[in-house]
Amino acid sequence: MKQKEDLFEVFASAKDIDEQIYSLIIEMFKKEKISNYLELTSDNENKKDYEQQIQQSIHLQFADEEEKLNAAKNNMKKITNIIKSIKDHDFNKNDYLTKMNLKVRQDLIKKIKNEEKIIQFLKFLVHLSSIDSQLIQCGSNSLNLLVQMKVDLTNQFFGNIKIQNTCLTGGNFVRCNLSGSEFDNVNISGLNLNGAYLFNCKWKSLRIHELHKIEGHQKTVYSVCFSPDYTTLASGSGDNSVCLWDIKTGQQQAELNGHSDEVYSICFSPDGTTLASCSFDKSIRLWDVKTRQQKAKLEGHAIYIRSVCFSPDGTTLASGSGDTSILLWDVKTRVQKARLDGHTCNVWSVCFSPDGAVLASGSGDNSIRLWDIKKGQQKVKLDGHTCKVWSLCFSPDGTVLASGSGDNSIRLWDVKKGQQKARLDSHASDVWSVCFSPDGTILASGCCDNSIRLWDVKTRVQKARLDGHTSDVWSVCFSPDGAVLASGSGDNSIHLWDWKTELEKAQLDGHDGTVMSVSFSPCSTILASGGADKSIRLWDVKTGQQKAEFNGHSNEVNYVCFSPDGMILASSSADKSIRLWDVQTGQQKAKLDGHRDKVYSICFTLDGTTLASGGGTSRDEDDYEDKDCSIRLWDIKTRKIKAKFDGHSDTVRTLCFSPDHTNLASGSDDNTIRLWDFKTRQQIALFNGHDGIVLSVCFSPCATVLASGSDDKSIRLWDVKTRQQKAKLDGHDDYVRSVCFSFDGFTLASGSDDRSIRIWDTNTGQQKAILDGHGYYVRQVCFSFDGTKLASCSDDKSIRIWDVRTEQQLESLDYSYKECQSQFNTSLFQNNPPQDNLTSNINILLISQQPVFQSQKALIINGQFDNQLGIDLKILFKQKGSFLLDK
Repeated sequence: MKQKEDLFEVFASAKDIDEQIYSLIIEMFKKEKISNYLELTSDNENKKDYEQQIQQSIHLQFADEEEKLNAAKNNMKKITNIIKSIKDHDFNKNDYLTKMNLKVRQDLIKKIKNEEKIIQFLKFLVHLSSIDSQLIQCGSNSLNLLVQMKVDLTNQFFGNIKIQNTCLTGGNFVRCNLSGSEFDNVNISGLNLNGAYLFNCKWKSLRIHELHKIEGHQKTVYSVCFSPDYTTLASGSGDNSVCLWDIKTGQQQAELNGHSDEVYSICFSPDGTTLASCSFDKSIRLWDVKTRQQKAKLEGHAIYIRSVCFSPDGTTLASGSGDTSILLWDVKTRVQKARLDGHTCNVWSVCFSPDGAVLASGSGDNSIRLWDIKKGQQKVKLDGHTCKVWSLCFSPDGTVLASGSGDNSIRLWDVKKGQQKARLDSHASDVWSVCFSPDGTILASGCCDNSIRLWDVKTRVQKARLDGHTSDVWSVCFSPDGAVLASGSGDNSIHLWDWKTELEKAQLDGHDGTVMSVSFSPCSTILASGGADKSIRLWDVKTGQQKAEFNGHSNEVNYVCFSPDGMILASSSADKSIRLWDVQTGQQKAKLDGHRDKVYSICFTLDGTTLASGGGTSRDEDDYEDKDCSIRLWDIKTRKIKAKFDGHSDTVRTLCFSPDHTNLASGSDDNTIRLWDFKTRQQIALFNGHDGIVLSVCFSPCATVLASGSDDKSIRLWDVKTRQQKAKLDGHDDYVRSVCFSFDGFTLASGSDDRSIRIWDTNTGQQKAILDGHGYYVRQVCFSFDGTKLASCSDDKSIRIWDVRTEQQLESLDYSYKECQSQFNTSLFQNNPPQDNLTSNINILLISQQPVFQSQKALIINGQFDNQLGIDLKILFKQKGSFLLDK
């Protein structure tokens, strides 16, 4: 066949095939030990025999046996023709789908994702890989397609399948039987193998994002360092210990005790025989790596020591201290060689250049200094950071110095010129650690925001974000061969990452209908959402899990809002009620009745004692005279109405209290915005200007500006003091449903029916960025209280979370929680139902850039699970909760 033949047209031939025949063919071929499908079916005698067997087993109703035989013949013929076509296609020759043009792949998936007959045929091709070695690659690409289409692959038998050269990232194989399967060069990042049977598998050259999570320290891991021969990883911790770990097995080799306080930094000598460590106890210790004994104790600093670094020739050790000095030590004699003074605050980091001629130091005085080691003098002072310089690292060729700082930025410096080359921004907090890959092309950074970022040094663009730690990432370190990245964290763990693995983003579904509203908790760790499916959901922003689902409303939930202390969640609904929920227990605390029709908007006062609500009207109802255009103030303690504001002549769509607690703004279907004095309960201003319904209002943090969005497609900025319009922001092509100021007031986000989110500069009124991703109307945008994230929700049933600094989508929620739960309640096999609690603690909803590898309660007997580096991944399976059985 021609290589350009449309793959969909090939698969479309399967639409007329009776699905019963697939399992019959597999069973017959396994029984007869057939190893070549086409060779066998080309023999007329064999073909006739199999057609008769199918005739006897097929369950379709026919007038007579002859019709039944003809049906069997036709089915066999169609299958054979398709396989003949596929056998010589690129689909059976290489990793076809990942190399396919993205648009072409998306078009193919769009065409077949709802074609059940084609999906069943793809599963058949996967099973054929266990029989015919000539069809392994097409079976592999078929499984890749099934995973990308998010076909339900749970609770199924995939025994003995052979899969190679493909990517199964994010595949959900919960409770599947994969016993006897063979994987070769397969990306299993983010695979969900919870409750799976993995007996006698042969998985080799695996590609996976996360290798090991090493646990053993009792407190924060401040520093990690690979030995030069890449057999050992050393770690220094707040539990006062230094530990040595076997890279291949992930097992602890030794614990080095001697320091009487936190160990901040560790460093191997270039020959790998000595390990240096420094501590809050003011000392430096030298350890013999082979004997695991302390060789020396170096004292000289007046207070704690934050950083140590060997010179490239191993003869000198540099140390930086809280006493503002840098000391140089002769490693052989253990005597202090020199003292470098110049910094006016703590020295947090020291690093030798590759040639050993220059030492760089970073300090709490916000500066970096380069020192001439031979002369013992300062060469240059690098200024630019606006906060502490926590970490430094030279590029392998010594021409570039990277620095990480408390100002959340990473800077690249030209060492020769002594000038800043670039600034890398994306982290949301202090950058604790930076490290170049051995080839100098990648820079890794660890941050207080719990993430690790990988940067392309040449283009200065962020390549990837690695999430997995649950606390600050204090240290990152590449292995000498550049294949593995180690990280140490405040969550007391060390992670090993196969950072070269290309990851695919996960897209998860949450609500079963339009997501009407989202709201961050004051601590920014929880996101609440309300939907047209009448439910309210709480999401853990850090782990991505759905924490709770609140049900009680009898109609769509229009709005959700946290109290300032984060303890209460209020929700308003088309069922005319407002409900108050206890965030911790998930119980309904109160139901507030009073509005005569739909309640659209709610808003807490800053002290949390009062809740405002705006009433609406159902235009499609006969009883239009019963409309409710009022605003009501509720006493949270007594659950009673404190006041009622009347003035709007139509539905009150949106409410917002001013940050200074003096005013309440309201927007209405009557096209007006009204400003109310909270104390006197009087209307003090009327803003006219919009030509349509006012769908959203929001005060700036300083309370001097009010933003409004309307179905006239415009955004208006109003001067609260003069009551005049300051600016009109045009750009959206449809209704502007939501506006929200950033925490500093310099940025405004807007969400529209044109499916886009737009970012505006509030000073200039200019559009800064367009965030595309939603597939339908954007109902609401909401900044997190810490200002690092923007959440959005849409009629496409998804919630998305965006990085405010990079203006990139971080995460999305669109995985059906209820569907997943129902799957967990089904059995693995009809004859062998698993235990009911087998997957009771499985992470179901993940908000992350990539899916997380899971294998909780998977059963492993014997088998091989090695990655491309030859590392045995059974340790990883065990760490993820798998059972490794002897027999």
